Amino acid sequence: MFERSVFINCPFDDDFSPLLQAIAFCVTFLGFMPRLAPQNGDNALNRLNRIDEIIRTSRFGIHDLSRNKAKAKGEFARMNMPFELGIDYGCKTFGTAPLTSKCILVLEERRYDYQKCLSDIAGWDIEAHGGDYQLAIRKVRGWLVRQAAAPAKGASLIESKYAVFQQWYWARELAAGASDDDIRQYPTVDVVDAMQQWMDLGQPD
Repeated sequence: MFERSVFINCPFDDDFSPLLQAIAFCVTFLGFMPRLAPQNGDNALNRLNRIDEIIRTSRFGIHDLSRNKAKAKGEFARMNMPFELGIDYGCKTFGTAPLTSKCILVLEERRYDYQKCLSDIAGWDIEAHGGDYQLAIRKVRGWLVRQAAAPAKGASLIESKYAVFQQWYWARELAAGASDDDIRQYPTVDVVDAMQQWMDLGQPD
């Protein structure tokens, strides 16, 4: 499980949802297991303990820093993502094998924004996606191919299969009695679970 697990540390707001789901699909389609904090539903653990457990059992980590800047006056920047990046980095740096083999990808919306809030990681290869889910797929796909020996399937193929999955998922939920509004409000973790189900069924149309 450790070798195929990818911790995805991204915003869970509605605006970011298209990117998060596209990233999760890319990870799933390439044969890996996306891990999100809300998936660990053990109520005996608090949120931080759940995140610790996912990080400890995931060789790969994708960390998006797009929400490190407040959008409005008086609004606070969100520090959960850089904090969890720090946990993952510390796990790799100070842990013992196999934790020392962990690989980290850092994403941001606009290039070099990270330098204004987390300059300690200057020199890392930070990837910018511009808020574009297709570019996010390409960044994640390239990283998994390079760092995880993922099959070198083309980004355009992944994007087309993502469209097929979305059509399949929408049709399945409508057939189960859900409305369009119901489906739009389903939590991302449910959609991610459906991605693996779609893969297990042989990627039906």
